[in-house]
Amino acid sequence: MTDSRPGTLPGGRARPDLLPSAIDPTVFDEAFLRQLERLTLVMRKAVQGGTKGVRRSPKRGQSVEFTDYRDYALGDDLRSLDWNVYARLEKLFIKLFVEEEDVTVHVLLDASASMGHGAPDKLLFGKRAAAALAYVGLASYDRVSIAILQGRVARRFPAVRGSGRVFQVLADLSAVRAAPGPSDLAAAARHYASQVTQRGPLIFISDLFDPNAERAISELAGTRSEVSVLHTLSPDEIEPQLEGDLRLVDGETGASVDVTADLVALDAYRIRLATWQADLESHCWKRRVAYVPVPSTLPLADLVFAELRRRRVVA
Repeated sequence: MTDSRPGTLPGGRARPDLLPSAIDPTVFDEAFLRQLERLTLVMRKAVQGGTKGVRRSPKRGQSVEFTDYRDYALGDDLRSLDWNVYARLEKLFIKLFVEEEDVTVHVLLDASASMGHGAPDKLLFGKRAAAALAYVGLASYDRVSIAILQGRVARRFPAVRGSGRVFQVLADLSAVRAAPGPSDLAAAARHYASQVTQRGPLIFISDLFDPNAERAISELAGTRSEVSVLHTLSPDEIEPQLEGDLRLVDGETGASVDVTADLVALDAYRIRLATWQADLESHCWKRRVAYVPVPSTLPLADLVFAELRRRRVVA
């Protein structure tokens, strides 16, 4: 049976030629989607989900993976009895199996004004990364919840499930634009955290250009989800190509500062950048959050199949 919905291939997969252009259909072609289907987002602990899936659950149920025994009690299903044990011990034991359920994959994208800067655009990189990770979750039969953090709030799209919904995810992300004006990542993260009812992998994609960035990470870690932070910076933020007397203007607040971009100033900038990233990594480590610094120039395939695998975000 084929899926006749617009924008889909047989089996519900999105047609590459109809994917939203802002996400770039040449990136999400059929071959790339098939590669993503081999991955899964790492969960270090079993969690209780909502419906049948492929994740390990704390509950006991009926699957093919044996986990333990318990004594037989009147009314138990006789099909679960282990007759081999009975033959040896002359006691009745019920076999217990791991219940497999789905979990919710949370993908949070910072769309503050600063994310709209850089060459290449940090927000476009973030949208592509969010789409790829969302598809990994969809292909694993997990429920996927995507939220856009802007200002002081998190705007959530309806949660979706099943690989056939990738077209909807790409369309939603394609429409996202960087919001003008100041942002408060901590408040937006708190707003999202207050809505989390089901734990699972939580991926936060941001440049973290906010004085409350560490508080934002702490708010997300407080959900007890498997949090990973993709710290995205553009090449000109990692290695500024500046010289002479300049006035730097904050893209969100409009505040400005006059600087002289000479060798001494650029060296001091590099030191402060390295210190800032080390502090963020330390903050994440203390809260059992995976910290993944990534430049916006990193090819999407390298991010997913190399960097995130190495960091045990996907496997």
